[in-house]
Amino acid sequence: MESSELEFIAIGQILAPWGVKGKLKVKVVTDFPQRFAPSSKIYINRQPMTIDSAEWHKGKVIIKLNQIDTIEAAQRLRGQPIEIHHRQLYPLPEGQYYHFQLIGLEVWTTQGELLGNITEILTAEGNDNYVVSGDKGEILIPAIEDVVKSIDLDSRRITIEPIKGLLA
Repeated sequence: MESSELEFIAIGQILAPWGVKGKLKVKVVTDFPQRFAPSSKIYINRQPMTIDSAEWHKGKVIIKLNQIDTIEAAQRLRGQPIEIHHRQLYPLPEGQYYHFQLIGLEVWTTQGELLGNITEILTAEGNDNYVVSGDKGEILIPAIEDVVKSIDLDSRRITIEPIKGLLA
């Protein structure tokens, strides 16, 4: 994986212009909605921009960017991801990881069997589940202490202890 791939991390996606003065309706894809606070720095197409104002509306955020003043300029940004630079990431408590850090990791059993790579993370109320794609198709691995024994981002690998019936 190239380091530039993780240089920018999506925190939202522009859905549509909002009004005629360049405001944007944004779907939020971060656990830290305060990232959309006024004067926050974000990136669109790797270009730095600053949020002038933000208001919440039905679970979406309506933002006004300092460089976007017309509906035409806003329209050109439709569908674009809103990103932050990786240096803006908040440190997480030990043992917690951002989803983008886990996607692509190899999943091995404690017995040394390679199951595949994490392709998706399904978030559920009780715990996340890792979707692992490998030679045997897709396997759902619950992200719980009893199963996940170690996560090593440097070697890009997760070790699991399969519980009864998990790999049947």
